[in-house]
Amino acid sequence: MREKLEQLERRIAESELGGGADRLKSQHAKGKLSARERLDLLLDDGSFVEFDRFVVHRSDDFGLADQKIYGDGVVTGYGRIDGRLVYVFSQDFTVFGGSLSETFAEKICKIMDLAVRNGAPVIGLNDSGGARIQEGVLSLGGYADIFLRNTLASGVIPQISAILGPCAGGAVYSPAITDFTYMVRGSSYMFVTGPNVVKTVTHEDVTMEHLGGADTHSRTSGVAHFAFDSEPACLEAIRQLLGFIPSNNVDDPPRGPATDPPDRRDEQLLDVVADNPNKPYDMHEVIRRVIDDGFFYEVQSEYGANILCGFAHLGGYSIGIVANQPAVLAGVLDINASLKAARFIRFCDAFNIPIVTFEDVPGFLPGVSQEHGGIIKHGAKLLYAYCEATVPKLTVITRKAYGGAYDVMSSKHIRGDYNVAWPTAEIAVMGPKGAVEILFRKEIGDSTDPERATDTKIEEYRQKFAHPYVAASRGFVDDIIDPRDTRPRLIDALATLHSKRDRNPPKKHGNIPL
Repeated sequence: MREKLEQLERRIAESELGGGADRLKSQHAKGKLSARERLDLLLDDGSFVEFDRFVVHRSDDFGLADQKIYGDGVVTGYGRIDGRLVYVFSQDFTVFGGSLSETFAEKICKIMDLAVRNGAPVIGLNDSGGARIQEGVLSLGGYADIFLRNTLASGVIPQISAILGPCAGGAVYSPAITDFTYMVRGSSYMFVTGPNVVKTVTHEDVTMEHLGGADTHSRTSGVAHFAFDSEPACLEAIRQLLGFIPSNNVDDPPRGPATDPPDRRDEQLLDVVADNPNKPYDMHEVIRRVIDDGFFYEVQSEYGANILCGFAHLGGYSIGIVANQPAVLAGVLDINASLKAARFIRFCDAFNIPIVTFEDVPGFLPGVSQEHGGIIKHGAKLLYAYCEATVPKLTVITRKAYGGAYDVMSSKHIRGDYNVAWPTAEIAVMGPKGAVEILFRKEIGDSTDPERATDTKIEEYRQKFAHPYVAASRGFVDDIIDPRDTRPRLIDALATLHSKRDRNPPKKHGNIPL
């Protein structure tokens, strides 16, 4: 027995070397952690349980028969984050460049199946050059097996991807299907084809960073939700995310510590919104003063910055926040903002996370580029997401709620559960100036002093429509509240909506305007 145990220990030690000491040294020289070091940072100390450490590839072509390495380039298993079960895989770039083989894919598929069966999140740490060319179609089939599981698990368990190295070709599609994608500046890249292929086909000379780096995907393409300066910061952020989301689509979201008094009023909220309706302000200030301890876990902060999305706790309840941002493009809705918010709303709805909307929106962004880019279709995605959502939906109108954007932003008409407005709210078809120029164009044109006539009509329109009382008289908002009471009113509403029951008509699935 002792001899056999010694043999086991030697094999375990060999499996933990990955591609060997030299390749591990090279990995560190690039500023990257090893596959196992990453898991040590991600998971609670001593909680990782490994599966399939002795698996090797089955290929004999191109000299592979003599290069069989335990684990075959990916470390898989389960562990815990703050005591909660998660399934993980960590790709090992020191083994064949992290390339995916048939057995590599089988290992990932096994833990994905277990994650769905046991109702636990799956977290993938990606560091791969793509398909293992020597295996041909077997590798491609392995990718397809993973893609199918990603799709079937979507909305059932949270799926989180960290890109911690190159991620090319077929390797990018699995992260794209998952719920949240994290990247690290300077070391992680995502692209369907690399710079050399791009140069050959399109004659464009582009660096890896510009083509598919963390800043490119977190600011321009929207493919990545988060970008960090280091791997430890990235992995710590994933741990934080688990504090807001449930383990599966049946469980309730985790409760926060609720140390912030639920009846806390904030005097500063009286001064956030300027008296001048055209003066911008930072919606972050409103959010931070309302939520627990001011901690807002923002998602895609650098993409579509005219709308804010993220997680917080409110009276201990986990919530998803969607908020127009008047400090960027006046908070207008455009293509990027619509896509960003729609996907976030659908995640919250899939995982039983109430949605709190802070609204200050002048409408949809006009312009040729927006129309040609499909703002109608993309704006409809945001509308669809809000309409489809059956989780508790709470809305606070802080200032402008104009036109179709008023309807879209979780209005009462699309099953908003609790809709309130501040006294500064302006709920109308459009702003006073635009309305006057349409309604009184002839009258103003015929006047002796058009400028004065315009100002007079604007003031008349403002007095009649630029306030929340017409909407309140119709029951389109449930109440007009003192801004200082926003936090306690929302917490009370969340408590009443905790047992909400709502469902959509039976169907296979809807046809969202993709």
